[in-house]
Amino acid sequence: MALAPLVPSSPGENEYPSGFPQSICDEVPAPKYLCSHCDCVLNGAHQSACGHRYCLECIHWLIRNNKNLVCTKCKEVPNQQSEDGLLTFDQFFNDAAINKEILGLRVHCANHGCMWKSTLKDFEEHQSQCEYALIPCNVGCGLMVLRKTLATHLEKGCPNNKSTCPTCSCPLSPSELQKHVCPSDKKAAKVEKRQKDNKQANSKRKETCLFSEVGCAFKGNVEKVREHESCSSAAHLQLLLEVLRGVRVSVPSPPERSVHFPGLDLLLHGQSSPSVCAQSASELETDGEDGGVNDMALSLHDDQAELEVGQQLHALQQRLQIMENIISALNREVEKTQLTVAALDRDSYKSMQLLEHLESVVADQQQRMIRKDVHIVSLQQSISAQHDVSYDGTFLWKICDVSQKLREAATGQRSSQYSPAFYTSRYGFKVCMRLYMHGDGAGKGTHVSLFFVIMKGEYDPLLSWPFKHKVTFFLIDQHQREHVIDTFRPDLSSMSFQRPVSDMNVASGCPLFCPLAKLRSPKHAYCKDDTLFIKCVVDSSS
Repeated sequence: MALAPLVPSSPGENEYPSGFPQSICDEVPAPKYLCSHCDCVLNGAHQSACGHRYCLECIHWLIRNNKNLVCTKCKEVPNQQSEDGLLTFDQFFNDAAINKEILGLRVHCANHGCMWKSTLKDFEEHQSQCEYALIPCNVGCGLMVLRKTLATHLEKGCPNNKSTCPTCSCPLSPSELQKHVCPSDKKAAKVEKRQKDNKQANSKRKETCLFSEVGCAFKGNVEKVREHESCSSAAHLQLLLEVLRGVRVSVPSPPERSVHFPGLDLLLHGQSSPSVCAQSASELETDGEDGGVNDMALSLHDDQAELEVGQQLHALQQRLQIMENIISALNREVEKTQLTVAALDRDSYKSMQLLEHLESVVADQQQRMIRKDVHIVSLQQSISAQHDVSYDGTFLWKICDVSQKLREAATGQRSSQYSPAFYTSRYGFKVCMRLYMHGDGAGKGTHVSLFFVIMKGEYDPLLSWPFKHKVTFFLIDQHQREHVIDTFRPDLSSMSFQRPVSDMNVASGCPLFCPLAKLRSPKHAYCKDDTLFIKCVVDSSS
């Protein structure tokens, strides 16, 4: 099995070596601030016996990989190499003065979109917290997202971040869970709608006013009728007066009255006039003058008629008093009703306010419950992802929906994807794989490209750098006949295998991992049921 050449995934991308890149400095750094080996801004500056400065990590790397180490700068000067140029770790000392100057350099963040600026002293702390840094999804969907959009990605876009409805057990994303309506909730909504429709039908039923018997023609629902009765007291009293006048008119006249009393007629119709009374008196006087002969004959008859009229007048006065008493009682009842209605209106207003407050409280609690559920699901996904992490240097990556991923890679929608992170040992290097389904670099459009990525890990200060273990990739034939196998050893001079300064180093590996024609060939079972299996083995003993 031949060793594949080590090729970086994207030669144009920035690589962060042991030192800090010059590109982050606001001004071009002076030569005294640059490492004699990596030509970057010194990181942990140490000075050699010959007077040249190196990064601390560069010194470790040079001493480990060179038997007789000679200063890089001294090599560049002809006839200057001597035994003094041979370096050991004892010949380096910490240059505290130059370190203090370097930490005071003005720098900026290299991440696209980040406006952070400060001194180099704060650079590494900012890099570990930068919101514009690309980091892999922590539930293993393979996507690289901005650190500031990770929460939104988990809530709305991550295909692995699924939860189940506690009622119907339907798998949903957090955004779908907020809008999800269970079938049982739909049934309850139908019952509530039916009750509401019945209530509206009852409210549309026509009722008549209590004063309809005296001539009020108002009709409407219960609320409208109550409002009409409380606001139309004057109109109802007018109707009662008209009925009373009708009763007065309906009283029969005394039989065989020979004497006419105009004032009495006016009184029965609710009128009185001095001129009419005077006219009646003059008519009586004239009649007295002309009919003196009949005075005695008419006197008895007049007394009897006057007695009957007095009795009728007394009866009318009694009925009038009864009607007035009835009207007074009705007025008192109307006032009581108005007060009761006003009190009910106040109580109803307070109840509506309390109901609105309670509804807002319930809505707020529901939103909190939804956020809590989303947070719990996210924690469960994170715990599940931690349980799936490998700590023995071997990782089997299952890739589903291969046809769709090939189309997306071919159209440029999603050219690459990352595997979940795994470790070479329990406290070893943190690594992952990067897959280009439609190829990258030399294999673009013809091959599947597969690369190895070293990530920033928790135990990096305790590990030996650079990374120098043999890496083997397997594309599994699901018929167990002919696996695609490719192996490479790290190039120790490449920055891809130095200790990471950012979240991950530049990916390196096999751009010609597997021809696309071979991947699709029916003779092999690399892609079965639209699923691939890729295995990575890191030989920790090498």
